[in-house]
Order: sequence, then C-alpha cells, then structure tokens
Amino acid sequence: MLSERRLQVLRAIVQDYVGTEEPVGSKALTERHNLGVSPATVRNDMAALEDEGYIAQPHTSAGRIPTDKGYRLFVDKLAGVKPMSPPERRAIQNFLEGAVDLDDVVARTVRLLAQLTRQVAVVQYPSLTRSTVRHVELLSLAPARVMLVLITDTGRVEQRMIDCPAPFGEASLADLRARLNSRVAGRRFTDVPRLVEDLPEAFDLEDRGTVSTVLSTLLETLVEENEERLMIGGTANLTRFGHDFPLTIRPVLEALEEQVVLLKLLGEAKDSGMTVRIGHENAHEGLNSTSVVSVGYGSGGEAVAKLGVVGPTRMDYPGTMGAVRAVARYVGQILAES
Repeated sequence: MLSERRLQVLRAIVQDYVGTEEPVGSKALTERHNLGVSPATVRNDMAALEDEGYIAQPHTSAGRIPTDKGYRLFVDKLAGVKPMSPPERRAIQNFLEGAVDLDDVVARTVRLLAQLTRQVAVVQYPSLTRSTVRHVELLSLAPARVMLVLITDTGRVEQRMIDCPAPFGEASLADLRARLNSRVAGRRFTDVPRLVEDLPEAFDLEDRGTVSTVLSTLLETLVEENEERLMIGGTANLTRFGHDFPLTIRPVLEALEEQVVLLKLLGEAKDSGMTVRIGHENAHEGLNSTSVVSVGYGSGGEAVAKLGVVGPTRMDYPGTMGAVRAVARYVGQILAES
C-alpha cells in the first residue's frame, strides 16, 4: 500500500502530465503543488513510485510520466468524477432535445460527446434484445402485399415488406393488427415468440398462411444480427495527440474501423456502470495506447446500450467520466420521453 503522501505525489504527477504534456520533475511538483515536503523528499517518493511501476522515465527526459498502472490507481482511488456545470448541462439537454428520431438522437450524441471530450465518441444503438414493443403497425400496399412497422420503446423503427401467399382484406388486416398489439405491446422482445405462437388459429383457414407469414417476418425482425449498430465520430480528434501514440496512430484508426472490436470495448449493456479501460487492459493490440471510458444508457433505470469515448491514456479522466455520465443520463431521459 502506498502512503497518503505518495498517493498525493502520484495524483500531482498525473494532473501535471495531462495538463502540460511534459514529463514531470520533482522541482516542478514542489513549485506547483502544496505537498508540504522538500524537493528531496518528493524525489525519494518519485523513486519509490517508479520502483513500484506507477511512473516511468522517458528516455529523453529527466521528468517522469504515469504508466498504465499509475493511471489505474489514479482512476480507482484518486480521481473524482468532475460534474458538469449548470450551463453545460443545459446545453447538453437543449442540443439532444432537438432530435427528431432515434437516428438523430444517436448522431447528436456522437457529435456532442466528441465535442465535450475532444476524443473519439462511440454510441451503440439501443439493442432490440433489451427493448420492449411499443406498437406493431400493418399497412396494406396491395391485395397480397403488406408493410410491417415495428416501433420499440426506445424509439427504434423497423420496416419490412411482406409478400403474402394470398390476398388479405382490410378487415382481416385490422383484426390481425388489433390482436397482435393486444398480445405484444409493452412486452419484452424475448417474450414475443411465446405470446404469438397460437395466433394463426384465431383466423379462418384461408387467412392462416398470411398470418403465419406476417408473424415469421416479425420474429425475424426481432432477432436480426444487424441490431448491434454503432455510430462513431470525432476520429479527427486523435490527430491532436500524435505524440501520445509511440509509433503511429494507424493501429488505433484500424481498430476503430472494426465494429466487433468497438462492441467488445464498450462491453455488455447489462454492465451499465461506468467502465474505464486503460492502455494494455484493452485486449485489442491496436488500442494498447488508448483508454476507453464507457457507460450504459437507457430508460427506466435499465441500460439498453452503451456509449463512450476512446482517447490516449494521457486523458483528463475526471472530466471525461463526468461528460460521458452526463450525456448518458440525458439520452436515457429522452428515450424515456420519446
């Protein structure tokens, strides 16, 4: 266990390095921070921190910089989440409330996160498997052609064209629409197959083929793989941190292009709390020089997806964590009200 004084020295090193981008020396620490001890004592504390792997000395400098281990201790023990100011919170709320649909909510969230944190923002669309059905609409386009519109509690809208095996009258379509919504509206997607399995038997023999076709299309829509969609923005922000990436920024950019990698980075939505992965804690080698801050968002206290930012390990962790948490909270409120 580090002494309280050495923890304070580590905190000061992290804060100064993040703020100045320069390795930190003992003289600068004693001048900038009220540590209450001599530069010689600070030098001894820095030597101990280096021996234990919390800070390191770059080849070209007499100063020290935090390691992944040092940042981890800072995030776990030393950093509070910096709250957004009232004007910042109002600006977030006003910007997100102007969204017209789910795509617009996600697009605005990405832009906002990238601007607030000056990092790369990643937002996952609400997952169908964690959603509930708000309404199913059936529209007749031709005697044997129907459009199915599925609307979720998160505002997601899925449309499918259905070619029916036989003509299907308006009265039968209205009956199917009413019966379907009475069974599935407000229910979890995972419950829908069980709730509709016997529905064809409620219809005349000549209509059962069409009812079964509509239901199979609905069930396919509920489980489609393309539900795991992401939007990413602010990639250009990485160019401001060129010296933070030891060799080249290319592996980071390549990793960010892989959706599977990003989904793994964000983690499971059911783990809705704040997650900070630092440097080599990221399994993908291309992201070993980055940190990922993510959190779940959703309505009614249950996360339906995650959002977060990717940036260099030399990151303003308290400010980034505060921004990510605030944006997630407002997105959840907007989904709940939509």
